[in-house]
Amino acid sequence: MAEQTLPHSSFDPVRLKAYLMDLQERIVTALEKADGHAFRRDAWTRPEGGGGLSALVEEGALFERGGVNFSHVMGPGLPPSASAHRPELAGRRFEAMGVSLVLHPRNPYVPTVHMNIRFFAAFAEDAAPVWWFGGGMDLTPYYGFEEDARHFHQTCQAALAPFGADYYPRFKRWCDEYFFLKHRQEPRGVGGIFFDDFNELPLPQAEALWRSVGDHFLAAYLPIVERRRSLPYGERERDFQAYRRGRYVEFNLVYDRGTLFGLQSGGRTESILMSLPPIVRWRYDWHPEAGSPEAALLEGFINGQDWL
Repeated sequence: MAEQTLPHSSFDPVRLKAYLMDLQERIVTALEKADGHAFRRDAWTRPEGGGGLSALVEEGALFERGGVNFSHVMGPGLPPSASAHRPELAGRRFEAMGVSLVLHPRNPYVPTVHMNIRFFAAFAEDAAPVWWFGGGMDLTPYYGFEEDARHFHQTCQAALAPFGADYYPRFKRWCDEYFFLKHRQEPRGVGGIFFDDFNELPLPQAEALWRSVGDHFLAAYLPIVERRRSLPYGERERDFQAYRRGRYVEFNLVYDRGTLFGLQSGGRTESILMSLPPIVRWRYDWHPEAGSPEAALLEGFINGQDWL
């Protein structure tokens, strides 16, 4: 992938920030309506530069815990997680902004979901700035419904279709490979789309693709919520949900580049770890009963299949 450089004046941090803050507010407003509870909004600043706005709900009617974060930070040197794939940028002054969300519903038949879009720029005294976009969304069900997985992936495909037919299959494969717990040889969920270090299009087109991903989130997720939120459940389903949430915690703390970037860059710990679920369980060498819905999820549903 060719490195894209351009004068600072060619991209507008003010415009990008305004879009991200508007996206956060649109999503939070829609989620508040779905849950029936207001999100707590918590503005924060970062001593090294920048700040953000965290929006959080806990013990809601729909969401046991959910957060939608906006951040805009800058610093004197890219942390290792941001320069791991671009070692030539190590030590450069940086500016980063994005919206990241994770929603953990109470009902085990409603899947957990994650979405993130972010923008980075790295600066040097003797070189033009380097920029790139990243983001995506992925779905983590506890009980598998093909209709839901197909809808989520179809919406992801629709978000990328205007920019070329190859982006969805490429970003879908990237998502399957990224959200994979290597130490367990196990996918986190049914995937979605994921991209990072994205600068292969001219900036206006790259930004439009990035915005399209953010703008399609509510259409990807809320119809699934409405189909499943009223399904009855009991302790068995809640117990399995807590067990599978343990995998979510393992991924976020061991592999997730966003979590690592936030912690390595001196970010706000409360906001970074807002993605973790409130109730989690681990068991030693446990396997679900053969032929059960729980076994069906693990043995055949979360396997990186083609949902289209």
